[in-house]
Amino acid sequence: MSVREQNLAVGTGAQARDIAILRRGGKTPGLFWLGGFKSDMIGSKAQALDALGEREGLAVTRFDYSGHGISGGQFLEGTISRWLEEALAVFDTTDGEQIVIGSSMGGWLALLLNRALRERGDNRVRGIVLIAPAVDMTQDLMRSTFTDAELLDLWEKGRVEQPSDYSDEPYVLTRELIEDGEKHLMFGQPIRTHCPVAILQGGKDTDVPPAHALKLVSHLISDPVTFTLIPDGDHRLSREPDLEKLKQTILRLV
Repeated sequence: MSVREQNLAVGTGAQARDIAILRRGGKTPGLFWLGGFKSDMIGSKAQALDALGEREGLAVTRFDYSGHGISGGQFLEGTISRWLEEALAVFDTTDGEQIVIGSSMGGWLALLLNRALRERGDNRVRGIVLIAPAVDMTQDLMRSTFTDAELLDLWEKGRVEQPSDYSDEPYVLTRELIEDGEKHLMFGQPIRTHCPVAILQGGKDTDVPPAHALKLVSHLISDPVTFTLIPDGDHRLSREPDLEKLKQTILRLV
């Protein structure tokens, strides 16, 4: 089936934003994509996911968070709460069981999404695939690494700017993003998913180090978990062999 473009209004009043969705029709379990921080739904992994759906006849849903890609809203207004609300709203437009695939920040959101769904009695997440999952990133991968000067900027200016390996534009991390993230921290207690979890991790990832992914594994003590380390892989895991490994991992859950 072909890919359809859709738009979904999320939030009300001053919080309203227009979320862009690309949806491929097909059978279930569908594939539900959650991208990373400052990424969009037409990146190489998202495209590979869509190609897999086309080949296997599976439904595929991908979207841009507010402030990302072609969705409305301002990036600097983004928080984990805001992006989770959007993920839930888009998930509610899907039918049947879904395999949720999350990359980097999207890995954290995938676990939060699954938890929120199950708390309200929606058990349609059949499995979860996490690529370099940045769980608790606002604390463990951001705030805890700030220098004294960056912490001063965070409190006095409300933002920290850091260089990006992927763009000429710096990463801008807002005080609101960091403080809101504290509401969603998952480490420190067992994480129950009630479904299989597969983790793909690059051994040369400097953004989300392998030790961080292993920390997540140590919290997933009640559900089936597979951890695949790609020794020469970086954070993106977007080379052809990496994308093939992703497809194989998804098909095992299908």
